[in-house]
Formats: sequence, C-alpha cells, structure tokens
Amino acid sequence: MSDPVEGFAHAMPAAPVVWLPSDGRRAPEDGLALALSGGGTRAMMFHAGALLRLYEMGVLAELRRISGVSGGSIAAGVLAREWQGLTAVAAGADRSAAFMSAVVDPLREFARQLTDIFAWIRGTFTPGSSPVQRLAEVLDDHLYRGTMLGDLPDDPPRFVFNATNIATGVLWRFSKPYMADYRLGRVLDPKIRLATAVAASSAFPPFFSPLKLRVDPNTYVDDDVSDGEGAIDPALLPKFREQPHLGDGGIYDNLAIETVWKRYRDVLVSDGGGTLNYDARPPSDLLIQPVRIMKTIDRQVRALRRSLLIRSYQEPAGSPDELGWRRGAYWGVRTDITDFHVAGALPCPPARTAILANEPTRLWRMKEITQQRLVNWGYAVADAAVRRHYRPADPPSAFPYPKAKV
Repeated sequence: MSDPVEGFAHAMPAAPVVWLPSDGRRAPEDGLALALSGGGTRAMMFHAGALLRLYEMGVLAELRRISGVSGGSIAAGVLAREWQGLTAVAAGADRSAAFMSAVVDPLREFARQLTDIFAWIRGTFTPGSSPVQRLAEVLDDHLYRGTMLGDLPDDPPRFVFNATNIATGVLWRFSKPYMADYRLGRVLDPKIRLATAVAASSAFPPFFSPLKLRVDPNTYVDDDVSDGEGAIDPALLPKFREQPHLGDGGIYDNLAIETVWKRYRDVLVSDGGGTLNYDARPPSDLLIQPVRIMKTIDRQVRALRRSLLIRSYQEPAGSPDELGWRRGAYWGVRTDITDFHVAGALPCPPARTAILANEPTRLWRMKEITQQRLVNWGYAVADAAVRRHYRPADPPSAFPYPKAKV
C-alpha cells in the first residue's frame, strides 16, 4: 500500500480483532477474500462498480470468501444470488454486459426506491410488524425474491453477511453452512431468508434495530463458543440463544474485515463508508451531542481497523509478526486515485470524488447521474488499487458509464 501508517508498533496488527476459539492465533490460509464495507446506498453503488471491475479482471472467480456489512451486504447478496449464472458466462461473451445486467442494474433499480423512511413508517405503524421486518420484505421484493441462505452457491466463495449481536456485543455471522456468534455457538444449515440476513446486517440503530431472530436454543453447537474471559454463564446461554437481538454489522466492524483478515493471506477491501464532518460549533444539548460522540467513537474504531489492514500489507513476509502479514489492496470512496501512481488510471479528480463521498449514508432514492458516477468511481479506484498493489493487468478503456464520468 502507499503511504505508511505512522505510530504503529509491530504488535498492533492483532489488536483490533478478536480471535475465535476455533481459529487460535494461527497463520492464515492461502487464498483471496474480499470485504465490502457499509455505507448505505452510496457504498452499495460504489461496490457495484468495484465488483464489475474485479469480474472483468478475473479476480472475482478466485475469491474464497466475500464478507459484507450493510450496503456491502446488499451488493454481496445480489452477487451471491447471480453467482452461478455469472460463472457460466461463456468465454468470448460480453462479460461486462452480463455483469451489468445481473448485478449492477438490479442494485440501481433498488437505489431508485424510497426505502428507509417508508420501511420505517410502515414497519412502525403496521400491527405485528417492525421497521427491520419491512426492510427485509423490501429487499426480498426487489432483489432476492425468496432466496434462502441454503440456496447460495457452495464454497468457494463463501458469502458472509455480518450483523452485530447487541446482546453479546460481538459479530453475528450469517452464511450458507451456519450462522454464529462466538459467545453463543453455531447454528448449522440455518433456514433463513437471504433478505433477513441482509436486513439484519443493515439494521442501522435506532430506527431499524434490533432484528429479533427467533432460534431454538437446542439447535446450537458449542464448538465455537468462547470459554475464556467474558464467557457467558452456561446457565444463561439458553436465554441469549433463543432470541438474538441483531443490529447493523457496522456497529462492530464497518469494514467487514473481521471474518476475512483472520482467515486468508490475500485480502481486498472496498470501503464505501462515510466520515465525521468537522463542526466548529458541535452540539452541546443532551439529545444531539451523544449522536456526535457515538460518531466520533465509530470513526476511531474504523481508523484502527483500517490502520491494522494497511500495516498488515506493509509487514514483510518472514517478519517478527509473520501472522500479521497480508497481501492485497485497499481502496475507499475517499481515496485519491493519483496516490496509486498507476499508468492508465481513469480520470477521477479528487474534487469530484469528494462530492460522491459526501453522499448521505442512507437507503434512499439516489439520482440517476449520482448512481452512475458512484459505479464509475468504484470501478476506477478498484482497478487502480488492484493493478498497483495486487496484480498487473491491462487498464480499462473507459468507465462503465462514459458520459457520466465522476
């Protein structure tokens, strides 16, 4: 990666992640994984462009795991649903057009919907419903059409949709083989709709969380349960297991790197997350000030994870912290593409991409031109990052939407 991260000791790469008991502090496996961050519709469109470029480069076909949070989970869910069809596209066919039709176009159609406020209103004022349940219905109606976790492709890649268990304060992972919280254990072969998993991953507090998932406590297996510091009293486990309270995965890990960094040697990260704007006169009242304080805490956590990631790329093979060494690339919606110093990068003036980065973090109707520009931006910066830091390739000839630019 370009630009060293200052002030980090060699021991730092292990700090911001929790190693599961089944992982141990072990060397990562050879293999490539991709993390797609949260960030609402902005991130969803940004990731759509990045995924398109990775598909064209042949990188998607090599992935062993795809991990998503919130907007990243929405994009990953469409990719999972269409995976088998995309891998069957014949050699010599227009692969870009096939991907646009199968993945980008449905995501753009979803970005035209007035999702968040109407899901909240209908879920709040409809008896027997909730905002997050309504969000799941909207996702199913527009994108997933009844797809179950069990319908997803067999590994590889494994698609992982990350939520936060608000009751235990750790990550809750949905995937085809199992769903799990390392404090509670695993539930094998979960009979869960893809839309429910993605809605849990996108359940931004306080308006959409929590999703109260009903689970038979007897269906858990204990091979992944922590019995060290912070372990839950076995007598209390059934109470925690029967109804996990799930919120947005970004509460715990907005970059979605937890389940990929610990497992694989090669890690790509697409970051469409927002940031905390400067405010010379921050709020001081009892209602609004806590919101800014929470955003500040969130910014710190994301900065730590991003620094962990970049330092792991910089750590040389054979170094004292061999377990912290990774190959890969990071790109973000706020990246300056000129920092990659790669020939043939598409023109992305920072003044223009900064406007796209400041799109609100919501699931809200987005203008057509903004959708196109975010797809173009994700496409261009993923191309530059991968060609500079992971694998040489021929540069792209044009944006997916040439007239829109960025």
